[in-house]
Amino acid sequence: MPNATTSLNSVEQLLSALESEYKGLSKQLKLIAKYVEARHAYLGLEGIQDVASACGVQPSAVVRFAKHFGFSGFTEMQKVFRQAIAEQLAPDRSYQTRIRDAIQSGAPLASVDIAQAFLKGSMDGIQTLVDSLAQSDLDHAVELLAETESIWLLGMRRSFPVAVYLDYALQHTDKRIFRLDGTGCMQEGQLRSLREGDVLLAVSFPPYASETLALVRHAHARGGRIIAITDSRLSPLAELAQASLLVHENATFGFRSLTSTIGLAQSLFVALAYRLELDRADADDQGAEQ
Repeated sequence: MPNATTSLNSVEQLLSALESEYKGLSKQLKLIAKYVEARHAYLGLEGIQDVASACGVQPSAVVRFAKHFGFSGFTEMQKVFRQAIAEQLAPDRSYQTRIRDAIQSGAPLASVDIAQAFLKGSMDGIQTLVDSLAQSDLDHAVELLAETESIWLLGMRRSFPVAVYLDYALQHTDKRIFRLDGTGCMQEGQLRSLREGDVLLAVSFPPYASETLALVRHAHARGGRIIAITDSRLSPLAELAQASLLVHENATFGFRSLTSTIGLAQSLFVALAYRLELDRADADDQGAEQ
């Protein structure tokens, strides 16, 4: 059982422990786990009765869940989520509020101090990604992209730059590339051209963009194969995905970096380009032999 004092002192660490232990949880605890993963940006504001009612369990089950992960009870576990709300996860906190929090947290910072702190956080996030990246998942994602003729890209709000980069990079392949950008709220109309076997690569992190979730479900229903770049295997994107590439971005001054996610997107493109070139070389060799 995890020890909350020594290891589970952040939402990211708790979600990581939850993911690794999910299969061994009881049916009730799995219901709570899914709720915690999906609603962790708000759990600092919800009472134990709210959580229990939403999960269809008794409050005692929520207490058992907290104790399973090393906390004395729900209140102690909730402190982790309240701290996260104060730092970064509440989606209604303005950029100005986050900057004021940084100013009030200590001595004035020079611009270079801010840059160094932010870049160090990004470097830590990249190292975490290097240590945790699963080869099988990346291989499967490359396989899906190599096999399909058409690739659809989806990233809304904070994830939008990742989808734009992938759009630019993948145009250098012979694949048919489509990006769902939501212009004129026509994204659902754009998705009508998706065919069974097409691949949709979707990027989203908590709090997951509702537009992204709706389009992923729509694409899945049409027979599309899903690659998710997200934060957890319990993410609503990962539930429908054939391959999930997981990224846990660090936050500095309440701002989450995109460095690791962009690095992963670039790595995915280069791995695909390498695979396609190998396939092309093999085809040329076979043609020469004939």
